[in-house]
Amino acid sequence: MASYGSSPYASTSSSSQSDSPLDKMREYTSKIEDLIDHYTQPIKPHLPALGRFLIVVTFLEDALRIVTQWSDQKYYLQRHRGFPWGISHLFLLANVIVMCAASATVIMRKYPEISVGALFGVVVVQGFGYGLIFDLNFFLRNLSVVGGLLMVLSDSLSTKKNIFAGLPSLSETDRKIYFQLAGRVLLIFLFIGFIIQGEWSLARVLVSVLGLGACIMVVVGFKARWSASFLVLILSVFNLFVNNFWTVHSAHPSRDFLRYDFFQTLSIVGGLLLLVNMGPGGLSVDERKKVT
Repeated sequence: MASYGSSPYASTSSSSQSDSPLDKMREYTSKIEDLIDHYTQPIKPHLPALGRFLIVVTFLEDALRIVTQWSDQKYYLQRHRGFPWGISHLFLLANVIVMCAASATVIMRKYPEISVGALFGVVVVQGFGYGLIFDLNFFLRNLSVVGGLLMVLSDSLSTKKNIFAGLPSLSETDRKIYFQLAGRVLLIFLFIGFIIQGEWSLARVLVSVLGLGACIMVVVGFKARWSASFLVLILSVFNLFVNNFWTVHSAHPSRDFLRYDFFQTLSIVGGLLLLVNMGPGGLSVDERKKVT
C-alpha cells in the first residue's frame, strides 16, 4: 500500500538530490568534524581554560610592556599625546592594574561580566589615549579581541546554565545566544584585516580565499566548529611565520609591533577555541538543522 500512487522516478530524484554538491560538502565536513573530535578528545576538557588564557594573554603582555617600558610610554603620552605630568602616570598605572586584575578573574572564571567590561574599557581607552582609534588595522584587530571577550561571556553563561540546570532562565539563554552570535561575527575581523592589507602573492590569495570561506561559515554558523578549527590552524601558522618577533633584534623598531600583533592574534585564537568548544549557539545554521 505504501507504494500505491508513487512516482517511478521518486527514487531517481531522491538519489540525485542526495548526490548534490551541498550534500557532498556536508558529508565531507562531517567526516572532518568526526576526525577533529576524535583527535582532540584528550585536550577537549582543557579547551575552555586554554581559550580563556589565550584571550587575555594580549592584555597581560601589554601590562608587562608598560611596566618594562615605563619611561618610553610616559614620554610618548606626554610628548605626542599631550598628557600632563601625573595624568600620564595615572593612565599607565590604571591600565596595568585593570588589565592584570581583570585577566586573572577571566582565567579563574570569576566575575565574568565585570572582568569583560573592564577589559573592553581598556581597549576603548587605549584606542583614544594612544590615538589609534581611527587606525584601520588597530580597529579590526580589536574588534576581533572584543569578539573573544564576548565568547568568554557566553562560556560563563553556559557554566551558569549547567550549575542551575533545574532553574532555566529565558533571559540568560537569550543573552548567551546573542553573545555567541556577536562573538562569531567579530572574531573574523582580524582575518578581514589580513586580506585587505599586505602584498599579494599566490600563497596569500589561496589562504585568503580559503580563510574567507571559513569566516563566512563561522558567521552564519554552518559547520562552525570545523571552520573555527581551520581558522585556528591558519592563524597559528601565520602567527609563527609572520609575527615572529623573537627573530628580530631587540633594538629594531618593528620588534614591538610584531610582538603586539603576535599576542593579539593569540587572543583571537583563544576566542576561536571557545567557539570550537561551545559551538555556534542558537542563531546558526547548525542549530537550526538540529531542530529540524
